[in-house]
Amino acid sequence: MVFKIPNSLKLEHDELHAELVKATKQGGKIGEAAKAIARILHPHFIKEEEYALPPLGLLPLLMKGEVSSDFAKVLEMTDRLKIELPNMLEEHKLIVAALKNLIEVAEKENKMEYAKFAEKLILHAQTEEEVLYSTAILIGEYVKLKLKK
Repeated sequence: MVFKIPNSLKLEHDELHAELVKATKQGGKIGEAAKAIARILHPHFIKEEEYALPPLGLLPLLMKGEVSSDFAKVLEMTDRLKIELPNMLEEHKLIVAALKNLIEVAEKENKMEYAKFAEKLILHAQTEEEVLYSTAILIGEYVKLKLKK
């Protein structure tokens, strides 16, 4: 069974990535700040899309009470997320610090679209920390319980 990232989350990641690419091409201090973010963010997004976000694709099925032995494969992802969570949160701290630098630079250069982008990405990281990561882990715990029955 293939576990797909919910489309809304995948589109959001793609949009954030595209906006970051645009910022890296801006040149000057904004481009430098954006490139610093990209160096941290790109490998982080890969991890998220590999094992942190795909379990969320099970939510509609679980909400309907559907559980299948095929769901056991999601446990590899959720168990890995539990192990990697401290590292993922540390990466968020680095990403947020780099984003705050971009906000500062963008405000000095009066390029508010880049400050707004950075604020949006900070909010995205906060949503992941407060909702998405814990939901993915809970999905794994729920599947474990249901498959034991």
